[in-house]
Amino acid sequence: MKGPRALTIVIKLGTSSICDEKTHEPLISNLSLLVETCVRLRRDGHRVILVSSGAIGIGLRRLDIDKRPKVLSAVQAIAAVGQCRLIALWDELFKQLRQPIAQILLTRNDIMDRTQYLNAANTFSELLHMGVIPIVNENDTLAVSEIKFGDNDTLSAITAGMVNADYLFLMTDVDCLYTNNPRTHPDAKPIEVVEDISALTVDVSTAGSSVGTGGMATKLIAARLATSAGVTTIITRSSTPSNIFHIVKYIQSTQVSSYSGTSTPIRGPISTQDPIATSSLSSATKLQTPRPGTPSGIPIVSTSALPKDIPLCPLHTRFLPQGRAIKDRHFWILHGLKPHGTVYVDEGAYKALTRHDKAGLLPVGVVAVEGIFGQQEPVSIAVARRIEGDNWEPLGEEVGRALVNYSSAEITRIKGHKSSEIESLLGYADTEYVAHRDNTAFFPERAKSSTDLKSLIAIAETEEEAAMRSMK
Repeated sequence: MKGPRALTIVIKLGTSSICDEKTHEPLISNLSLLVETCVRLRRDGHRVILVSSGAIGIGLRRLDIDKRPKVLSAVQAIAAVGQCRLIALWDELFKQLRQPIAQILLTRNDIMDRTQYLNAANTFSELLHMGVIPIVNENDTLAVSEIKFGDNDTLSAITAGMVNADYLFLMTDVDCLYTNNPRTHPDAKPIEVVEDISALTVDVSTAGSSVGTGGMATKLIAARLATSAGVTTIITRSSTPSNIFHIVKYIQSTQVSSYSGTSTPIRGPISTQDPIATSSLSSATKLQTPRPGTPSGIPIVSTSALPKDIPLCPLHTRFLPQGRAIKDRHFWILHGLKPHGTVYVDEGAYKALTRHDKAGLLPVGVVAVEGIFGQQEPVSIAVARRIEGDNWEPLGEEVGRALVNYSSAEITRIKGHKSSEIESLLGYADTEYVAHRDNTAFFPERAKSSTDLKSLIAIAETEEEAAMRSMK
């Protein structure tokens, strides 16, 4: 009988999990536990990628600087110093267990070119084949707002999609996602499995630490991005890295439905103490004996009916992949590129673009154009309704993205016309399509909710601005 299949696992660790928020000293004990976990996963045959923040935080410590400077060039210089120390720290820890690592520094600009994107994916593939653990970070020394991923939660999700990962672990300072902030609401209940992020009703207003830019909102954005690519995304506590191993072991050991008819995780009781309270690392890594219920009202399977070798499952939130996964080129168009403008299409064109045997975007289906962009540049696609004459109104947010065959000025002139009229309008006709079907990609349809994408992005931007101010 064959053993469990090898998985590709991406683990994202934030700055607050790497260095102390105030002193900026590296949290050696926590990092050591994570290294042990990564090596255990490797020895079980899994492929592991680590997305590590912390360059600026470690740099502040290395240079004995208390606060983050206001000048961008100074911040980037600190990141350059910190990145050297950070990768040296990781290398020293992994070296103790004879595990080779590699450093990969990215900006969005590095993957906007399709060839560079494929080169990055091929490099990951080769490193994993060689048994190396790639350590990924955003290249803060070069990155500016125009080419930044924004935060490493997003970078980890794009990395997971790029390598067709099975699991993305987003490590944070809580055990899982709660219905409310458990620090201020003791009655907050854990959310264990999420099938549709847009159906969530949760408080995601808690900001990240003063040494990082991420918060729960950025993690939900990352989870939405990763699950759209078919990657199961898991939020769990960073101070207990062994949770990763136990969760993977649990998932691989059994599908509960095969013997109990339910997919509920087998887990220990929820602590009656403050779930955010910091306990010793030794006690934190121990799994507790399960009991027949949790505060969330989710039943727990009795262990008396289970095989003895089935491991307990630590508390976590698991986001399940969304329907049909967005893969490869379409994933790159949606998440590797930054739109330079927006093309509004009518409802008929949208239906034609999203049907199973989808068509390309013809000029007759274009209603309006916003922004300035050139040929073969990425744009957002949104749906609009024609009202009267040249008047129109948008029907919602961005629904997809495309690489266009004509510039914004050219599309403005040919919009609403038949393809046969392009040559008479422009004096030439490179192609009948504004965007070929292979160069268009669409986000999965989602229901509107309190956690819609625009709300999450707004909260994430507020968190990042607050974190930046607190470090100045």
